Amino acid sequence: MFGFPKKAPAPTPTRSTPDASGATKVVANEATKVVADVAASASWRYRLKSGLSRTRAQFGGKLKSLFLRGKVDDQLLEELESVLLTSDVGMNATQYLLEQLKARAKRDKLATPQAIEKALADAMCELLQPLEEALDLQAHKPFVIMIAGVNGTGKTTSIGKLAKHFQAQGLSVLLAAGDTFRAAAREQLQTWGERNRVTVIAQQSGDSAAVIFDAIAAARARGIDVVLADTAGRLPTQLHLMNEIAKVRRVIQKADPSAPHETLLVIDATFGQNAVQQVIAFDKAIQVTGLVLTKLDGSAKGGVVAAIARQCPKPVRYVGVGEGIDDLRPFHARDFVDALFE
Repeated sequence: MFGFPKKAPAPTPTRSTPDASGATKVVANEATKVVADVAASASWRYRLKSGLSRTRAQFGGKLKSLFLRGKVDDQLLEELESVLLTSDVGMNATQYLLEQLKARAKRDKLATPQAIEKALADAMCELLQPLEEALDLQAHKPFVIMIAGVNGTGKTTSIGKLAKHFQAQGLSVLLAAGDTFRAAAREQLQTWGERNRVTVIAQQSGDSAAVIFDAIAAARARGIDVVLADTAGRLPTQLHLMNEIAKVRRVIQKADPSAPHETLLVIDATFGQNAVQQVIAFDKAIQVTGLVLTKLDGSAKGGVVAAIARQCPKPVRYVGVGEGIDDLRPFHARDFVDALFE
């Protein structure tokens, strides 16, 4: 008998070479980016740990010897209080941390040095966690950031580093040389502008408010994402200068009623407890919305972050641990605490 001819099997679908090649490239690129991100994160944690070495020697080193007794008793608490205070944690934050440690010791029956150290580290991390708050630079365009601080805190250098940081996020940046008091500040900012290839609005003479007003107008006309406005350094005790910077803020609001969208106070970590008073004074004058903590690598007073958290809590937007352009990064409470204790 004659049967029907067998139907030929359907061809197996195959990816064309361009599709397969393209997919491979995408996967490879994504993998490379992940590896790079992990490496950058590890590098930053290393630099943060190195930068906090002085504070860790004063703080973490002494704590480890205290915890060797393996129990939380009155003697440990008394000695711990001394270590915290000499590390510029401040009385308010010190009492808070001691109470937290006592409560956790009773609740969890802490009986080893490792458990006691972890309990204190966790308490400090919880204290600092509310200060970890990222900037939302997409909320306004241009996003105007006013930079203030006392003389010598590293304001102008921080502006240059922030410009590089924002550019790495794909944002365009414009700098306003609002420190018209110190000629070297204008030149320094222009140098940073050249390094980062960003425009700097400056005047040979004139007041800070006028320079920043013009910079905001220029940014709006050019479609710039972020304006970083420098101001002259001043001490909180110089009342006429504090009134002047308050005027600068009011003029910025004339250029853009919603601005400044962020008012960053640059704090030198070597100032210790004096930094707390600076935050309070500048906040009263210009409504500080965030902090940049610099020179952690040159200080044994990194504990001041805890004092700020209890006495005048403001988001710590960025911390600096070196002179390099990449040594200013967003603040992360857990990384910071780990660098103090490890």
